[in-house]
Amino acid sequence: MINKLSALLNAANISLSDQQKHQLVGYVEMLHKWNKAYNLTSVRDPEQMLVRHILDSIVVEPHLQGSRFIDVGTGPGLPGIPLAIVRPDAHFTLLDSLGKRVRFLRQVQHELKLENITPVQSRVEDFPSDPPFDGVISRAFASLNDMLSWCHHLPANNGAFYALKGVLPEDEIAALPAGFSVSKSVRLVVPQLEGERHLVIIQAD
Repeated sequence: MINKLSALLNAANISLSDQQKHQLVGYVEMLHKWNKAYNLTSVRDPEQMLVRHILDSIVVEPHLQGSRFIDVGTGPGLPGIPLAIVRPDAHFTLLDSLGKRVRFLRQVQHELKLENITPVQSRVEDFPSDPPFDGVISRAFASLNDMLSWCHHLPANNGAFYALKGVLPEDEIAALPAGFSVSKSVRLVVPQLEGERHLVIIQAD
């Protein structure tokens, strides 16, 4: 698994320490083990998890600005846990409304000794933003419109929304609510992943 991960990282021009690689593989192993009972992801094969969960998450890291992030609808910790591993100097709040997912996240936090994550069980609209966040991240969480309406209270004044999408959602971008605009959209390259990946960065006007 370490060799497979190293090859994927090389293909993506991402350089990580041995400790970070071991943490990422440890996370995949936990995800695979817990998935049997908890049904955390539809991806069953650990090698596919490396591509579709790990690489797919960490290619976003160079585009994140700031040090305090919240991953809304994190599920089993995606993209928050891989991002927390590759950016240890930033802090990630991992928010999900399902107790079983948050229990899994706490176990990951404990076993991998991740000091820079805070798993929280809450609905996003009920979660107080104090202090506000530099970035609000979501992956396969909701439409852009829903994301902004549910999470509008979370970012700081100069904070941003980071939406991880497949194909660029032109119709969702065209329908953004007043007061928000796309500051950047980036086509992400994920080695060995079929289909498109985009990051849409949105800020308040």
